Amino acid sequence: MSNIHPTAVVEPGAKIGNNVTIEAYAVIKSTVTLEDNVVIKSFAYIDGNTTIGEGTVIWPSVSIGTKTQDLKFQGEKTYVVIGKNCEIREFTTINSSCQEGSIVKIGDQCLIMAYCHVAHNCEVGNRVIMANNAMLAGHVVVEDFAIIGGMTPVHQFSRIGRNAMVGGFSRITHDVPPYTIGAGSPYKLGGLNMIGLKRHGFPYEARRSLTQAFKLTYRSGLRLAEAIERMENEIPSDPHVRHWIDFCRNSKRGLIGFQGAPSSQQEDELEELEELLEEKA
Repeated sequence: MSNIHPTAVVEPGAKIGNNVTIEAYAVIKSTVTLEDNVVIKSFAYIDGNTTIGEGTVIWPSVSIGTKTQDLKFQGEKTYVVIGKNCEIREFTTINSSCQEGSIVKIGDQCLIMAYCHVAHNCEVGNRVIMANNAMLAGHVVVEDFAIIGGMTPVHQFSRIGRNAMVGGFSRITHDVPPYTIGAGSPYKLGGLNMIGLKRHGFPYEARRSLTQAFKLTYRSGLRLAEAIERMENEIPSDPHVRHWIDFCRNSKRGLIGFQGAPSSQQEDELEELEELLEEKA
């Protein structure tokens, strides 16, 4: 049995699990699925092809599954999938996706505090914390156990690595490597998130190896490809170091705060600019 307030609007076709609570004046559209033990508090608005996982609580005035704000949207069928045992706090907005069949995904046991925003094509991992007014632009990836401080915007297509801690009032324009801590605008890395790693049970050997990886990436002055090669040759391999290497190697926007030697592409662009300036002179 579910507890649905008489003033709530639950359209025919909505799939409602067992022991679901829907409070006064909430709106559940016909294409929504609420799994067992979900709580929808007053004035929440759940639209689109949205699935909300077991035990998740949606607080008052949250909006989920509404049309993306991406101007390229042409009415494609898109999805929002929210995991189990999440807390989505007041006035948060989670838009639907853009491009046929694409998904906005929130993992399990996430805490998304009041007034946060998650845009189209985003993927948020498990046990992520977004503090008040953190904002994800389109196509952002946030890996497991990451923490994003309040009032922090994240640029589209950026990634925040697992177990990273991003301080409040920051501005994220590039990829934040996993296991790190930093803050500011411009963003400055403080090193590894040692307290967080200890709390999550990372052994000393793993923390030491990650420290070596961080120093080779950010303190050696090497090009990123050269730093990765040295990491692969010099640091004992474990899952965390491999994740660091893969994250760095697959970065498309570039690593935030990286000031190593320029890449070959950057050098070519600099030479072209210098030639252009000489011609104009």
